[in-house]
Amino acid sequence: MLSEQTIRIIKSTVPVLEVHGVAITKRFYDKLFTSHPELLHLFNHANQKQGRQQTALANAVYAAAKHIDRLEMILPAVKQIAHKHRSLGVKPEQYPIVGEHLLGAIKDVLGDAATDDILGAWAEAYGVIASAFIGIESDMYTNSALQPGGWSDFRPFVIARKDRESDVITSFYLTPQDQGPIAAFEAGQYVSVRVQIPGDAYTHIRQYSLSHASGQQFYRISVKREDTNPAVPAGKVSVFLHNQVQEGDVLWLSAPAGDFTLDQADTRPVTLLSGGVGLTPMVSMLHSLVTTQPNRQVTFIHAAQNGQHHALRNEVEQLAEKHPQVTIAWCYAQPTAADNSEQSYHKEGYLDLPWIQSLVPSVDGSFYFCGPVPFMKTVNQSLIAWGVPESDRHYEFFGPSGALS
Repeated sequence: MLSEQTIRIIKSTVPVLEVHGVAITKRFYDKLFTSHPELLHLFNHANQKQGRQQTALANAVYAAAKHIDRLEMILPAVKQIAHKHRSLGVKPEQYPIVGEHLLGAIKDVLGDAATDDILGAWAEAYGVIASAFIGIESDMYTNSALQPGGWSDFRPFVIARKDRESDVITSFYLTPQDQGPIAAFEAGQYVSVRVQIPGDAYTHIRQYSLSHASGQQFYRISVKREDTNPAVPAGKVSVFLHNQVQEGDVLWLSAPAGDFTLDQADTRPVTLLSGGVGLTPMVSMLHSLVTTQPNRQVTFIHAAQNGQHHALRNEVEQLAEKHPQVTIAWCYAQPTAADNSEQSYHKEGYLDLPWIQSLVPSVDGSFYFCGPVPFMKTVNQSLIAWGVPESDRHYEFFGPSGALS
């Protein structure tokens, strides 16, 4: 329990964090990696270079300060981050290291404005928040290890099959090297994949959604090769998986994690909207819905550049053919001549609210969406304009969380 004085002091720093938050987190990561380079293996270096991780942490610190008197307000975000930490293998002994360098960064950026009272209040607040993370993550580690087929930390998996799904997406079918059982998962969850790229000093860890139904003797991830946009640094791990990793090779996986999952108690119509590789958790959700809720109306909407970029299309179409309660629709931004000849899509251009309304039977339902940030902003703003409440809008970022406003 934080003292009233601590709460008052933390609240007083909210305007400062709004202005200097990103500068503080940039300084924090500089200090952290200089003093503890061994922690580099826990972080996505591309997100660091693009500033996405620094911005996400700044937003988290700001939210903690803003709601310091009602920390239950940030509990959903804490649980989401805790899932990520568990999948990465974050340990309790690493929290004091983070706290030390976060306080040091506050002092470095704010200078004399970071008084002893402010630093003391933030030290107390960080201790409470860190204890909450450690407790939640401890339960997650225990539950992960004790579930049937479960494990903690990382486990070696063999690539049993590697399938090219589109020009930019490849699926990897992964079976445990020890040939033991594997944990079930909820549709929408992900695994962390750890790889050692020859010539790199540190291992790399990435999260990939599971793109199939649970209950199999394998996990499937479907990975986009991130090297097609010259304005964005190439994805080192995705390129390595596409170009270097072959069937028979070994990848190290965490147990499934994540809270972007279906509400199984909800029986109203559900709409799954995806853009690009954001369809991977949606395909898993579709498999789950037709199996566990066969009478529930499902609308599956996917946006892609064109048919050459559209992965897992045949799989989704086959599910729709077998299950009449499923409606599917494709939106291609730039259809190819073959797409036009085959009439293989339903809308040219970009997804918009009138088109969504023409496909979805009612605003009264659940909406799940995932994809590039501009796509998710469009979907979110469209659903808000239609009157869909926040409680019925569910989404997940691929990478550090951001804002859709």
